[in-house]
Amino acid sequence: MAEKTNVMRTLDKMKLKYQSYCYVDSDAVNGVEVVAVLNLNPDRVFKTLVTVGKSNKYYVFMIPVAQELDLKKAADAVGDKAIEMVKAKDLLAITGYVHGGCSPINMKKSFPTIIHESADSFETIVFSAGKIGYQVEIGLEDLIKVIEFNLANVVNLK
Repeated sequence: MAEKTNVMRTLDKMKLKYQSYCYVDSDAVNGVEVVAVLNLNPDRVFKTLVTVGKSNKYYVFMIPVAQELDLKKAADAVGDKAIEMVKAKDLLAITGYVHGGCSPINMKKSFPTIIHESADSFETIVFSAGKIGYQVEIGLEDLIKVIEFNLANVVNLK
């Protein structure tokens, strides 16, 4: 049996229903590869991106793994003049997570979080369980009990 991450322990403690996935034994390094290994719909699997605004505030965005964050739409969604991606080397100090294992749950601090509006069309979404090789699947109605978030269109149209 796969190990429990802190994210899973938090969900257990809150008695929330979730499913976990483990892909530690695979070579998957990005979201698109994880989707292939786990045989999941890529529109339902979300990556967690951390940004910093002109205001020096941090923001978290969750978008489908095959999509790209639209920085202008993202800045508009959080009411900042402009935002940019946080450098991978700074991620651990800001969030407590490493690049590739960043979850919106249990970050060092609570940051404004925006989930791409497409998440609302699925019963559940899948995202990092806070450790490389682990994902959790949970419904938005349960996720809102753990973190505060808003929904917005923050991706580039393909």
